[in-house]
Amino acid sequence: MLDIIITLAQAFRAHQKQLYMVGGTVRDVLLHRGQSNDADLATDARPDEIKRIVAPTQPTAIVSVGERFGTVRLLYGSDIVEITTFRSEQYNPESRKPEVCFGSDLHEDLLRRDFTINALARDPLNGNVIDLFHGRQDLEAHILRAVGNEPDKRFDEDPLRLLRAVRFAAQLDFMIEPETRASIIRQAAKLQKISRERIRDEMNKLLLSPHPAKGLDLLVELGLMEWIIPEVLELRGVSQQPQPRLSTKDVYAHVVRVVERSSPRLKARWGALLHDIAKPRTKSVEDNKIHFFGHEDIGALMARDILKRLHCDRDFIESVSLLVRLHMRANAYTSEWTDGAVRRLMLDSGGDLADLLDLSRADITSYRVDKVTKATARVAELAERCQRLRAEAERVPLKSPLDGNELMELFERGPGPWLRPLKEHLLALVIDGALAPDDKESARRIARIFIEEQSL
Repeated sequence: MLDIIITLAQAFRAHQKQLYMVGGTVRDVLLHRGQSNDADLATDARPDEIKRIVAPTQPTAIVSVGERFGTVRLLYGSDIVEITTFRSEQYNPESRKPEVCFGSDLHEDLLRRDFTINALARDPLNGNVIDLFHGRQDLEAHILRAVGNEPDKRFDEDPLRLLRAVRFAAQLDFMIEPETRASIIRQAAKLQKISRERIRDEMNKLLLSPHPAKGLDLLVELGLMEWIIPEVLELRGVSQQPQPRLSTKDVYAHVVRVVERSSPRLKARWGALLHDIAKPRTKSVEDNKIHFFGHEDIGALMARDILKRLHCDRDFIESVSLLVRLHMRANAYTSEWTDGAVRRLMLDSGGDLADLLDLSRADITSYRVDKVTKATARVAELAERCQRLRAEAERVPLKSPLDGNELMELFERGPGPWLRPLKEHLLALVIDGALAPDDKESARRIARIFIEEQSL
């Protein structure tokens, strides 16, 4: 990637144009986070000039998406380079998106950035770092600080920065500087102005970060969660024990720990965050025991509503709500389950089985070693049985011994509503292991009895 950047810098220099590495690209280099396959560059050239200058470098593609914001994306195989014209942004407080004006000055471009650690530029040709706002110092101190002396102004320019601050803190494990933190608290309600899609994208990055628990705690502490997923706030103070001890986690603390323990996959992390979302609304006490009857079913509906509000796509919403609905079933697994019961769980979870098992593992948050060991072994056994049954199904597919045509021939009847329940009955017996997939004779006998009993 560095070779590509240097080649581009030389091309821009030949046309008397500036080109700098900026933002996260410089930050990650200084943090020694490893070389990425994407880079952000800034220039005083305009988009049409950028495309003319880069053409001789033979990118595999030049993408003009975002050109009205001054950004041209270049593809060099798997490497992605985004070059953006220096910007001077003007903001309309009533608008949900910033208005962009092109600029010609690096200083002004860096001044309009959000945090000092992102307001860094680096000359690819000599390696010099331009640091106008002490960003390197904040990097070394692991501090997130708004650019300039007026953090309120930075967040007023684009309120999404309120959420970006928390996301960067979770990604980098940084502390938010006190004045910047106080400004976020003061302006938290301005997050209402931001489109749900932009908020969703930041939440996705936060949840996939190395420290999602830190990010979630900051969203709550700084007053931002109220404008993103207010239902999460209801989890605080809801005990899962009738007489809570000082060490007992409330539902919120439990959920945050489950998120932290889950795999960094988007469905898994969202499933972990929302799996107990309905517990406050289903809590009851009977015989000095706390119950949350039906929280998984109500939670699945709540998860669907929450993700719809954030404009997630339909398939993603269905997958996460499925994880919420099925998590108690997976958690209830014991060695006494029949192969049929395991097969039904596999079929009901479909392509989301891996994330369901991951959620079941992450849901073990007890501090008792014996309890954790036993529960971990339980999930491992369930995963092993699923793997074995999947291998068996590949050899002998789970299907009814008699298909629709054979059933119609058996009963000398045409297609109709009578056929579906019969096929489902035979398939259910195969799933439960009570009928072999190739036992047509037994299937005929069972089909006749079913038709007679159901009067179909």
